[in-house]
Amino acid sequence: MQVKRKSMLTGVERVRELNITQDQLNAWAAGSLIQNVFPHLSDDDREFIKTGVTGEEWEAYWEESNRDEFIYDI
Repeated sequence: MQVKRKSMLTGVERVRELNITQDQLNAWAAGSLIQNVFPHLSDDDREFIKTGVTGEEWEAYWEESNRDEFIYDI
């Protein structure tokens, strides 16, 4: 099934082909835990379903956010 999501980090809309059914999506939307509904999917694929964020986007986000170190003077 093709799943279309908009990334919550970048706003980029992407489509992925995932081995899931509409019934599974409905179960997740109704409140079932995503890891129980889609145990066969990778963490990245489950994250894509939840947030639209890809593994590559997360890596780029964390690299950039870790560039600036905060120093707190207490």
